[in-house]
Amino acid sequence: MRGYTHSTAPNRRFPDLVIQRLVKAALAGAPAPYTAGELAELAAHCTKQEDAANKVERQVAKSAAAMLFSSRIGARFEGIVTGAADKGTWVRVLDPPVEGRVVEGAAGLDVGDRARVQLVRTDVERGFIDFRRVS
Repeated sequence: MRGYTHSTAPNRRFPDLVIQRLVKAALAGAPAPYTAGELAELAAHCTKQEDAANKVERQVAKSAAAMLFSSRIGARFEGIVTGAADKGTWVRVLDPPVEGRVVEGAAGLDVGDRARVQLVRTDVERGFIDFRRVS
């Protein structure tokens, strides 16, 4: 009998290999192929790699949204404020569901508020979508 554990994401293939080696050794009654210290190092490495992959995925999604919106400069949308802090106010428009920063007229907006916004700028490379609040 062989032990097999599998995760579908490509960035999980190395952790799958580590688990398979551990299971194989356990089933064979052999010593573990890694020390506790080595497993801690492997776990830290895998976490770092997964974080990097997630960052790339987020950037691709943001750039794709900016590209989708790049031909709609001047269009108006209904949205909901999803973030409001010193560093900026963010709104998610509903059709299509895309988030961007309110760069003009954000004063007084708070999370959960509905807002009508107009698309003023996109930056595909950086994944930026900028709105202005309109009445």
